[in-house]
Order: sequence, then structure tokens, then C-alpha cells
Amino acid sequence: MTDHLSPGDNAPSFTLTSHEERPVSLEDYRGQQVVIYFYPKAATPGCTTQACDFRDSLESLNAAGYQVLGISPDPVSALQSFAEQEQLSFPLLSDEDHSVAAAYGAWGEKKNYGKVYEGLIRSTVVVDAAGTVTLAQYNVKATGHVARLRKELGV
Repeated sequence: MTDHLSPGDNAPSFTLTSHEERPVSLEDYRGQQVVIYFYPKAATPGCTTQACDFRDSLESLNAAGYQVLGISPDPVSALQSFAEQEQLSFPLLSDEDHSVAAAYGAWGEKKNYGKVYEGLIRSTVVVDAAGTVTLAQYNVKATGHVARLRKELGV
């Protein structure tokens, strides 16, 4: 696992395949602010809550100049089903080898019911128009996260 990112760091570049089966790069969003959120598994209760909160807040986030990207280790087929089922209108990106999550500090040791394992750490990183990290949050709780994020961003 790499270290967590901090405000002022350059956001690692990436290109991943979206649920729409097209390549999406961070570079595609140069000149825009981007909220990148990492979630463990599509269509699970916490991840669904978080994705739907982003969906329901997308208009106000977009109006404030923020684009939203969701990244998980799920295959594209799972992301397609998830996006369709929950009517998600922002890109969901497949990071099956978790290399992007690792570069962002969102892959590492987790503990669940006393078991220690490697996995995706629910995280959110905000990147400014120049590609610089302005906010990095790790081990966030799915419920209420988007509302707390919006408050912090003043949206």
C-alpha cells in the first residue's frame, strides 16, 4: 500500500474502463474539479447508499463545478448492472487490479470482525482543475458521507 494522499499532492494519473465500456482518464477532467470516490463493491448496502447519495447530489455538485467519478475493483459487467439498477449517471470505473486505488492510498490493510486482510478502503479524494489534491478522506462511513463532503466543499 502506498501512503495516503494529502492536500497539495499531485493526483496520480489513470485511465480505467467505465461502466459504459469507454476509457476514462483523469486527464479528461483537466480544467475541472473532480470528486473521486473509492468504494469496495457495487450493489452492496453501504456502496449503494453512497452511490445513490452522490446521484441525488450530482446536480448541486455539478453546479458548483465538481464532476464525480466512482472507482471500485468490480468488473465492468458488475458496474453496468449497478449503474442501471440505481440509475447512476456519473462514470463508474473498474479498477480490477486495484492499482489506481493503491496509487491513491485507498488499498490496504482492513479489519473486519477480527480478521485482517487487504482490501479497498472507502475513500474520497477531491482534485482541482490543475490536478492537485485539495481534499483526501480515508475510512469514510458510507451513510452521510456525501452530506458531510458537500458541507466541507461548501456545496
